[in-house]
Amino acid sequence: MDDLRVAVVVMRSELGETSDNLNRVKARVREAASDGAGLVCFPELNLTGYSVQEIVRSIAEPIPGPSSQAVVDMARENGILVLAGLVEKDREGTIFASHLVASPEGLKGVYRKCHLGPFEESLYCAGDSLPVFTFKGTGFGIQLCYDNHFPEQSTLLALKGAHILFCPHASPRGTPEKKQRSWLRHLTARAYDNGVFVVACNQTGNNKDGLEFPGLAMVLNPSGEVIAEHVSVEEGMLFADLRAAELAHVREDRMRFFLPNRRPELYEELIKNMPDESLSN
Repeated sequence: MDDLRVAVVVMRSELGETSDNLNRVKARVREAASDGAGLVCFPELNLTGYSVQEIVRSIAEPIPGPSSQAVVDMARENGILVLAGLVEKDREGTIFASHLVASPEGLKGVYRKCHLGPFEESLYCAGDSLPVFTFKGTGFGIQLCYDNHFPEQSTLLALKGAHILFCPHASPRGTPEKKQRSWLRHLTARAYDNGVFVVACNQTGNNKDGLEFPGLAMVLNPSGEVIAEHVSVEEGMLFADLRAAELAHVREDRMRFFLPNRRPELYEELIKNMPDESLSN
C-alpha cells in the first residue's frame, strides 16, 4: 500500500435532483483536491438520491451515461479519484444501487451492491461481483450500507488484495450519535478482523422522499481504532491520512494479522444453503 490522503463527504442528496447534486459534488471534489486528497468518497446513491419507491426507475441512468461522464470529467479536471453513487439501469431495465470509481484516466469500474436490505429487494437487483480496485500501490474494495453486515464480504475483499474498505451509506433514521454507536459495533470488527482501513460516510438531511438521514463519517485504522470522524447532521468533509506504515504495523505482526491463519477447509458449510428453520432457532 502507498500512503493515501482521503476525503470523506457527508452530503444531502435530494431524490431526482441529479443536476443539483452533481454541482455540489463538483465543488467538494475541487475542495478535496485543493487540500491534497488523492481520493474523495461520497455516500451511497448521492448523485440520484436514495429511495425504495418505484420513482427510482424514472431517475435511473445507464453506466456509461451523463452522470458517470460528469464524474469522470471532475476526476480528470482535478487529478483525483472519485467514488460516487447512483441508481443504475442496464440495457434490460434492471435497477442496481451502484458506485462509480472515476479516475483522471476514465471510468475504472463500477460496484453494484450485493446485499440488499429487506426494503430494497423488491426494487433493486443484487450485484454478483466483488471487485478490488487499485489506485497507484493501494488496493480497495467498496461495500454499500447493508453490505457491511456480512463479514464474509469484507474478508474476501481483503484476501483479494484490499487495503481499504470504502463503505458509503444511505442509512436513514436516528441521530448521528445513534448511528455512530451502530457503526462502532460492526465497522470496527471489519477493520480489526481483516487488517484493513475502513472509510465510511452517510447521507444527511431530508431527501424529499420521506427519509431523514443523520449524517456521520468515520475512518478506522487496521487495528479497528477510530482515527477521524464527523459526528453531525451538518454537511461536511472529513480528511484522513492513511499510512502504509500503520497497515504494515498490523500485517507484519503474526499475532495481530489473522487472515494468514485461516483454515478454509473448516468453513465449507458457509457456502451451503442453510435451512431457514436453523436460522430462526
